[in-house]
Amino acid sequence: MNERETLKINSLGHLEIGGADAVDLAKEFGTPLYVFDETHIRNMMRVYKRTIENEYDGNGQVLYASKAFSCKAVYAIANDENIGVDVVSGGEFYTALKAGFPANRIYMHGNNKLFRELEYAVENGIGNIVVDSYSEADILNGIAAQHGVKQNVLIRTNPGIEAHTHAFVQTARTDSKFGFSINDGAAEEITRHVLTKKNLVLKGYHCHIGSQIFEKQSFVLAAEKVMDFIAKMKKSLGFEAAELNIGGGFGVWYTDEDPKLKLCDYADYLKALIDAVKSKAKEHGLNKPYLLIEPGRSIVGEAGVTLYTVGAIKDIPGIKKYVAVDGGMFDNPRYALYQSKYTVILADRANEKCTERVTVAGKCCESGDLIAVDVPLPEAKIGNILAVLTTGAYNYSMASNYNRNFIPAAVLVKDGKAEYIVKPQTYEDIVRNDVIPGRLKK
Repeated sequence: MNERETLKINSLGHLEIGGADAVDLAKEFGTPLYVFDETHIRNMMRVYKRTIENEYDGNGQVLYASKAFSCKAVYAIANDENIGVDVVSGGEFYTALKAGFPANRIYMHGNNKLFRELEYAVENGIGNIVVDSYSEADILNGIAAQHGVKQNVLIRTNPGIEAHTHAFVQTARTDSKFGFSINDGAAEEITRHVLTKKNLVLKGYHCHIGSQIFEKQSFVLAAEKVMDFIAKMKKSLGFEAAELNIGGGFGVWYTDEDPKLKLCDYADYLKALIDAVKSKAKEHGLNKPYLLIEPGRSIVGEAGVTLYTVGAIKDIPGIKKYVAVDGGMFDNPRYALYQSKYTVILADRANEKCTERVTVAGKCCESGDLIAVDVPLPEAKIGNILAVLTTGAYNYSMASNYNRNFIPAAVLVKDGKAEYIVKPQTYEDIVRNDVIPGRLKK
């Protein structure tokens, strides 16, 4: 466990999150339950913001990548910490606005934004839209013209930097669906195209090389390559980018195969990236661009823990032991998608020695409905509270009502006090949008 003051084992031998006993949380709110540590979320936002202030004269902004976890409360925290956010859909944008988040501090991403999403964003004064296709530039220019505005945009570039992570979360490969390649001239051509659009204001470039990256050099190389491209565009087109969005992708601890990073380590990652930008700006005689970063997983990932109650236990002698819980791939599909690894503990017996290796299974009607495979645990009993650590990112975001199960509620914990930030679903929520055609009614 990557322990910190707000994630530890207390004197009762129970897991404690944000000053609250996980066993008490399970009793009060039921399981499955997403639990978020507010202090850790704020500390992560602050370390990035402070590093930009100290190392880059404050000439930049942190954008919380809300695809990791989107709800009104997390946007309220981001607003309170005076950072920006990025969104990747009309739904995320709407949620941020409903939380009172200022539209001018919101950036919108996506490789295939819908017309209605672009129009809604422009109508509500979004700060910036990251262009990812020729057709999008044309459509967005038309929408902006109709509304009598000039819309700030960035162009998403692909620097072709390999990130050592799962192939599905690498976004800067040559064959990626995201961005325009710097290497083959595509990024230059889209720059020429966007510069002709009367209602688009090209502010600069965006790049994002992937997720769950621990190698500083990957970020440094990406920054250097885009800065070289900025210099090239100034020379060939007379356009100097005022903004550079270098994306996110900083890794987090899931198991002891991963580094246990502290706040200062994330500051070091960002400092290395900033140093690369400053060095390249000096080398090419460029103004230092306004720097944007988009951490998501690293802000909420380790802040989240999912609590379950142990149900059926099935031991297949000499082969495998299953410990089933009251959740599954409907609240955490990441094992099914990526074979993601997790650390699992018994929250009510957290200081006991692990005596066996088990596979944690869900309750869905799928053989692949697994949460963790071959993980060490004490001998689990029916009714134990099982905690899966580092589930704050891409768990609730990708949850579904598969098998018509409930998407779990979420609570935010600070100084031992927990409050709902996502209320529990009911059976009525499950059927709310179902309609029986008149011809089928008896």
